[in-house]
Amino acid sequence: MAERLESLKAGIVGGLSLCFAFIITSLVNTLVLAKYFKILASLQIDANWHWWVSCAVASFSGLLFGVTYRYIIRSDKNPQLKAGGVLAFGLVRGLTQVELGLTSANKVLPCFVLALESVLWFIVGAIALDTAIQLGWLKPFPSA
Repeated sequence: MAERLESLKAGIVGGLSLCFAFIITSLVNTLVLAKYFKILASLQIDANWHWWVSCAVASFSGLLFGVTYRYIIRSDKNPQLKAGGVLAFGLVRGLTQVELGLTSANKVLPCFVLALESVLWFIVGAIALDTAIQLGWLKPFPSA
């Protein structure tokens, strides 16, 4: 039961950190990229139901990432495992957006920006989880 509780805590940290990263990137997209680069105007998001759904999806993705990341890294000190976990989650989400951009009438460049944004979100999540582990708020999953 203690391991399940630690996984839940890791999921909460991951969910909150991706929610925070989503809010920051939404602000950057709306206030900077969409405003100063015409080709990226489609990145602008109004605070409507679509924004709230996107925020919920990002938070849920962070929850799943947090639980999985704790099991990926265990108590090992392997940087390839950490980077692989981040890239696996970030690229799966990001490349889906690029594929959507290629198959639709939308411009592809905004989709590449969103793909990079996805990887950035999971980097923020990994940093938050690593910090929580270093501070003792979370315990890494023990290695066999």
